Parts: sequence; C-alpha cells; structure tokens
Amino acid sequence: MKNKELIPRLWTGSFLAACTGNFLLFFAFYLLLPVMPLYLIEVFKTSNSAAGIVLSCYTVAALIIRPFAGFALDRFPRKPIYLLAYISFILVFVGYAQATLLSIIIFMRVLHGLTFGLLTTASNTIIVDIMPSARRGEGLGYFGVANNLAMAFGPMVSLFLAEKYSYIFIFYFAIGMGLIGFCFANMIRMPQKLQDSQVVKQDSPVLKEEAIIGNYNFLDRFFLLKGLRAGLCLMLLAIPYGMTTSYISIYGKDLGIQTGMGVFFSLMAVGLIGSRLFSGKLVDKGFLTHVISWGSLICSVSFFMLSGLRQSGQISSILPVIGFYIVPFLLGVGYGMMFPAYNTLFVNLAPHNRRATASSTYLTSWDVGIGIGLISGGQIADSAGGLSLAYLAGAVAATASFLIFSKIAAPHFLQNKLR
Repeated sequence: MKNKELIPRLWTGSFLAACTGNFLLFFAFYLLLPVMPLYLIEVFKTSNSAAGIVLSCYTVAALIIRPFAGFALDRFPRKPIYLLAYISFILVFVGYAQATLLSIIIFMRVLHGLTFGLLTTASNTIIVDIMPSARRGEGLGYFGVANNLAMAFGPMVSLFLAEKYSYIFIFYFAIGMGLIGFCFANMIRMPQKLQDSQVVKQDSPVLKEEAIIGNYNFLDRFFLLKGLRAGLCLMLLAIPYGMTTSYISIYGKDLGIQTGMGVFFSLMAVGLIGSRLFSGKLVDKGFLTHVISWGSLICSVSFFMLSGLRQSGQISSILPVIGFYIVPFLLGVGYGMMFPAYNTLFVNLAPHNRRATASSTYLTSWDVGIGIGLISGGQIADSAGGLSLAYLAGAVAATASFLIFSKIAAPHFLQNKLR
C-alpha cells in the first residue's frame, strides 16, 4: 500500500486535457495534409513543383520561430502563449477556406507555420510541467500516442470526406475539431512554477550558475548548447524519416506495389504506438541512453532492409512485397522508442527555467533533419541509383547517429544531466 502511495499520479485531469487537446490539434492538422496539394492544383491551377514550394513555406516558418518560441516561453507565462498560438493556428484554416488568390494562401502557410512552431513548442513544454518527473518518459510516451493516433486517422478521414464533400467543408470540419481541442487545452491547470534555486543542490556551484538566466551567452538563450551533440544524432535520424514520409509511395510503385500505400503508414503507426507504451517506462527506470541506442539500431537495420528491397526481387518476386510491409512496423518501433527518450534527454539537460528552450532545440533538430531528407531524397532519387540509393544513404545516416550517440552524445549526457 505504501509503495502505491509513493508512485506519483500521472493521469490527472490536466494531463488528460493536454493529451486530448493535442490529439484534436494534430487531427485537424492531418486533415489538411493529403488534400492541400490537390486543393492548390485543382483550385489555384498550380503546377506540382509550385504546390511543393507553397507547402514548404509552412516548414520553413515553423523552423524559424522555434528558437524564439523557446526563449519567450521560458520568460513569460506559458499557458496564455499556448492558448493564443492554439486559437491562431485554428483560425488560419478560415483563411484557407476564404482565399481567392495564391498569394493569400502563401501568406496563410507562413502564418500557419509560425503558429504551429510556437504551439508545438509550448505544448511540448507544458506537458513536461504538469507531469511528475519520476514518470516523465512514460508520460511523454502517452502524449506522443495522441499524435500517432491523429496521424493514423486524420488522413483517412480527410480522404473519405474529399470523396463526398468540398475542400471548403474539410477546412471548416478541421476548424470545428480544433475549437473542441482548444476547449480541452483551456482546461489545463498549470502548477506553481518551481524556482531552480529551490531544486538545484546547494553544494553544486556549477548547477547554481546554470540556474541563473543572466549567465547564459547569446546563443544559449535560443538553443540548448548542451543538447547539440544529441541534436546532431536526432537530426541524422530525421533525414531518412523525411525521405520515407515523402517518397515511399513512389518507391512502392517502383517495386511494383500499386496499392496498399495507406497500409504502410498504418503499420508504422502501430509500431509507433506500441513501442511508446513500453519505452517510456524503460526511460523512467534509468535506461534512457539504452533505449535511444536500441531504437537507433532498429532504424538503421530497417533502412538497410528498405534500400535492399529491389535487389531482393531478383531472388523472389514476393520478397519486396513482404519486406515493404515488415519495414514500416520496425521503423515505427524504432522511432517510437526514441521520441520520448530523446525528449526526456533534452529536458534533463536543462534547468527548469529553460525547459521551453530544451523543447525548442529538440524539435528544431528534428525539423532540420526532415528538411534535409526532403531535399536530398529527391536529388538522390533523380540519380542513377534511384530511391534505393536514397534509402541506403538514409541507412548510413541512421548508423552514423547510432555511433555518434554511443561514443559521444550518451557519455556527454551522463556527465551533464541535471536530473
């Protein structure tokens, strides 16, 4: 009985509200993901390349705002900024529905990216604030499941609605889902902010110094410099992930798989959700660096398998098909293990008054890798080696991440972690 009482409570009303609000936010986001290119091409008569440029404005804007978002969220009350960014993000959908010029759509994409970058940094910081530190890995795992569920159901619902209704209807349906999510977000109760001077050990002059904001240099106000080694590893893992989400349908057709592309992402979602449920608990038990290493290794092996599917067809025509549906589940397991572990790593490297900066650095590292993957994947795919060579390069990047983390980032984390 005493042992149960010692276990801090995770599933509070605020935690449930945060997870629900996060799910509905990403559900609204994923409702737009499959239809926005079609909307631009059919309604505004853009070319495929022009549509890609317009859509990429979103990612660039989110990437630019994240460091400043972390700085602001560490200096001012977080919940008001979170709610303002949330409602602004939802209202941009109205701009999409009412736009009559492509220039308006471009402006809305930039505005959407700015609000998304601020919003996700805020939500990622707030969820850490409201959960007990002893169950942080587990809590981040469950919080991430909300994103994965949205990724699994959002595009499916969107494409179903597109067959029966107009694009405008989908935009307003997304607004409705977002407004419901905003109501849940507003129900979050923030705990009284801890002062780092109360948390840091009195006999540790190094930690005392880090708890004083004025001692940081200019760059450290916007980036968690102690997290750059881990950020490099995370960026390398994001490169092949970006290649996969963008080009896997094309690769499937190259392998002769004409249908079932949705199954690939569904299997990835299953792996992501399943691994998040157990990996977070392992992180809380002290296996943080082990979880990241295992996840990185699984991803590395998976991308080598993916790059070799074309060659496996020379042995048997059924092998590429089997491999094409085994790989996404393994990728889901690998990335699902790493997400809560890496998130916890960045938070544990930062004092409490710099949690938002830690979250911003974590998310920025991932965004940079995704961007590199989108650009490099297309360029390599146009070469003689095709997408097989692109995924081989992704496998090498994942292997480099595993080696750098094991030899450099993990020892650095163990020496510099604050909790």
